[in-house]
Amino acid sequence: GYPLMDLGGEDLLIRRLRRRLEAQGNRLLGDDAAFVPAQGAWAVSVDQQIAGVHFPPGLDPAVLGRRVLAVALSDLAAVGAEPLYAFLALAFPAAFDAQRLLDALLGACRRYGVQLAGGDLARSPHPTAALTVVGRRPRRGRWLRRDLARSGDSLWSGGRLGLSGLGRLLIEKGASLKGRRVELPQRLGLPPQLGPTARRAVRCHLAPTPQLELGRWLALRRRAAAIDVSDGLALDLHRLCRASDVGALLERRSLPASPAERKLAERLGVDFGQLVLSGGEDYALLFTLAASSRPPKRFGCRLIGRITAAQKVLLVGSRGQRPLPAAGWDHLR
Repeated sequence: GYPLMDLGGEDLLIRRLRRRLEAQGNRLLGDDAAFVPAQGAWAVSVDQQIAGVHFPPGLDPAVLGRRVLAVALSDLAAVGAEPLYAFLALAFPAAFDAQRLLDALLGACRRYGVQLAGGDLARSPHPTAALTVVGRRPRRGRWLRRDLARSGDSLWSGGRLGLSGLGRLLIEKGASLKGRRVELPQRLGLPPQLGPTARRAVRCHLAPTPQLELGRWLALRRRAAAIDVSDGLALDLHRLCRASDVGALLERRSLPASPAERKLAERLGVDFGQLVLSGGEDYALLFTLAASSRPPKRFGCRLIGRITAAQKVLLVGSRGQRPLPAAGWDHLR
């Protein structure tokens, strides 16, 4: 018979990964399938990151590894789930440092209490990472849904809006994130006082933080509606309102915008207010609560409007009200 031969690159990478996981006490990675304990209620979501679509070509593989997990976990946060497992499907060209991505992904998994339980590897002309995440409903908690908003509820934003959109524009103009360090090209000509905001914007876009703790807090409320703002505040607010058969009044003056953010947007030739409404990829929770309830201050949430019975979304400004179009990111356009 044939003697046993040295295994190729795929098997070698998987063998290294298996050793790392087993050293951490993770024995979920099977041969052709994972073996996970099934108990309680589960939430499952999948998200993919494609070079040239979701992230710039040449992105540090470590940044991609952390980003693909954060983006996927943001969906679990939107339903109030506690993350448990992840499955990675990774395709990449020969020159791509897949080991660097896996190292960063495993580090991020430890941070969020996630166990990498399997996946698939393949060759591809361009890097593509698809991550499936599995979470469970919190004990004594409820699933968060988009259809639980009611007239009279208050409308809240869980985090900064528009900053990720600024980061995307900066990246298109040559800014980059190398490891943990943001590099801004000299040709941008940004004044020194805008440097900290520009670096924060790039990190916000490439290294988002999923609001898992906020999602779990909301899941313990008697009633709360929530959605992950990934495609733009205006579009995702329309989605929430349509699901709940309600409308909304969005207070423009309540939307977060610092002077530095506005000035940076002007230097980039865009209106920051428009980025707040439709820039997308903010990965902050948009949620509703009964008018008598408020989220804890530690989450840094912002009251931005209220839910109405009228089935329309209006933007309220100094000159009155106007309809707010459902503008944002459409993945199929």
